[in-house]
Amino acid sequence: MKLGREPGVVLDCRNNLGESIVWDKRAGRLWWANIHAGEVWTWDPFGPDTPEVFTIGDRVGAIGLRAGDDLVLALEKGFAFYDPKSGVLQPIGEVETDLPTTRLNDGRIDPAGRFLCGGMDEATPQRHISAVYSLDPDGTIKRRIGGIACANSTCWSPDGRTLYFANMPLRRIDAYDYDVASGEASNPRLFASLEGEPGLADGSAVDAEGYLWNAQWGGGKLVRYAPDGTVDRQVALPVTNPTCLAFGGPDLDILFVTSAWFGLDDAQRAAEPLAGSLFAFRPGVRGLPEHRFTG
Repeated sequence: MKLGREPGVVLDCRNNLGESIVWDKRAGRLWWANIHAGEVWTWDPFGPDTPEVFTIGDRVGAIGLRAGDDLVLALEKGFAFYDPKSGVLQPIGEVETDLPTTRLNDGRIDPAGRFLCGGMDEATPQRHISAVYSLDPDGTIKRRIGGIACANSTCWSPDGRTLYFANMPLRRIDAYDYDVASGEASNPRLFASLEGEPGLADGSAVDAEGYLWNAQWGGGKLVRYAPDGTVDRQVALPVTNPTCLAFGGPDLDILFVTSAWFGLDDAQRAAEPLAGSLFAFRPGVRGLPEHRFTG
């Protein structure tokens, strides 16, 4: 796989809504969700095989690696374990069953091995009625942050003491003090404003230097923010809707980016034949390994 400093297509997968990409360093594989198709995808970008696609039977908002070879998933209304080898889906617990227009949307495993995931309201107009939840290793589900319309950008500083999070319609990324031992997030404050920008803050990842990379839905670009929230770099993409990103490869020096054609009209889809594909490039910095769910 030949990669340069500019993003290029590495897999022409045309996902409706590719999301929640993670790199399993131990297995040397990528995992990601195709949300509205209810699919989990996996692929070794350095091997000869084509991607494997697993149909879950429910929309998958976010994916987390477990200590073994299976996954923890955020489904529409709750959490589940999934074993790709056997196809067994094991429900753990439900959330927001009293809110018919919401679903879980964005999440990541935290430094202590719990799964933090937030929801979104799919009604029009969108309301701030969902929340961020944690799935602890013992199976306990806790409500952590309320008043959410669309959760995104969940990631942590290298020391785990800062949680980055976006309530997407507010056009900002916030930083929280994060207690790794308890999973409590406190003291929210503005990290980066997207006011005046064409896009909204979608998925994020933090590199080994502590800089945050954000995929900007509707903006057709990635933005690298310094730890103080200033813009360090912008990287253009040939699609309007990049969705999420993950550092991968043996040296964690490749940035993989999912995208979507969801939300594009017919004219836009014709103008963006690569929408929904998987992109990659070498940004010149390394990433951090994904944490694993310890339950």
